[in-house]
Amino acid sequence: MSTPKAPVPAKLVMSVFMKDKTVLESVFPRLEAVGGPVDMISPWLDFDFTDYYYREMGEPLFRRLIAFKPLMEQEALASIKLATNRIESDCLEQNNRTINIDPGYLLASRFILATGKEYSHRIYIGQKIYADLTLMYTKKGFKSLEWTYPDYASPAVLKFLGQVRQKYLVDFKAHD
Repeated sequence: MSTPKAPVPAKLVMSVFMKDKTVLESVFPRLEAVGGPVDMISPWLDFDFTDYYYREMGEPLFRRLIAFKPLMEQEALASIKLATNRIESDCLEQNNRTINIDPGYLLASRFILATGKEYSHRIYIGQKIYADLTLMYTKKGFKSLEWTYPDYASPAVLKFLGQVRQKYLVDFKAHD
């Protein structure tokens, strides 16, 4: 028999991308209202691994990854995804998104993203939201999986998430 135990808290990370970088400035307070004060933010990265979003959002697209200071309960991910969906909806122009916000969380062993899309490797977590195992951590760093989106497997994203992981380990130890 396995004995249930409480899951450890996680580090909230959001990936945001947009055509107009000023959109992030306008939604930043709302992202902090969802996740708390920002701990780390990546430099601007080109979002050019796919043209899937160009028709809706235009091009070129730019991304930032944002990690938040407070550790979160893992079960909050579905509610956080719904909150970021509302922010996206509030930023529509002519029924097109001006910003895409992908929340997820980081643990010492993995990086999870929230999505509304069901698939074989995604686990239902409630509120019509699924958890996508996007990256696993090994002795060599984060490792992509066969379904990992190429942008999340890029060196720049992996480097930033590695830095977030180091900060998470410090925060987790202080939290314990």
